[in-house]
Amino acid sequence: MQELAEFSNQHILLVAGLVASAFAVIFYELKMKAGSVGSLNTAMAIRLINTGMAIVDIRTAKQFAENHIVNAKNIPEAELLKSPSSLDKHKKGTLLICDTGSRSSACAGRLRKDGSEKVFSIKGGMLAWQQDNLPVVSKAPTGDS
Repeated sequence: MQELAEFSNQHILLVAGLVASAFAVIFYELKMKAGSVGSLNTAMAIRLINTGMAIVDIRTAKQFAENHIVNAKNIPEAELLKSPSSLDKHKKGTLLICDTGSRSSACAGRLRKDGSEKVFSIKGGMLAWQQDNLPVVSKAPTGDS
C-alpha cells in the first residue's frame, strides 16, 4: 500500500489523468443511460404506432418531403420546442424522429424535462427505419436525367 502512495506522489500527472479518464467514462455512460430511457428501437416504435401513438418528424420540411414515415406529421424541432403544447392532444403519446435519432432523442429529453411525459424518440432515426426496410412515403421521381 505504501508503494502505491509513493508511486502516486511521484507520478501525480499520470494518476490525475487516470482519475479524469475514469470520471469521463462514468459521465459518458450515465449520459447514454439517461438518453436511452426515452429512445425506442424500430420494432417497439411500430408496436406503439399500431396502438395509435402519433409520429412527429422534426426534420426540415424539405427533408420530410423527400421521405417520411406513413402518417407522420412534420413539425421542425425549433417550432416544436417553442410550442410543445401541440403534443398534449396525443393522449397515447408521441414518437419523434429525425435523421439519425440524436436530435430527436435530445428533443424528447427536453420535452420530457418540461413536463411532456409520453414523448419518445426512435433510436437510429430515419436511417434505422430505412435500414430495417420499413415503409416510407417517398417523393416521386421527377424523371429528369
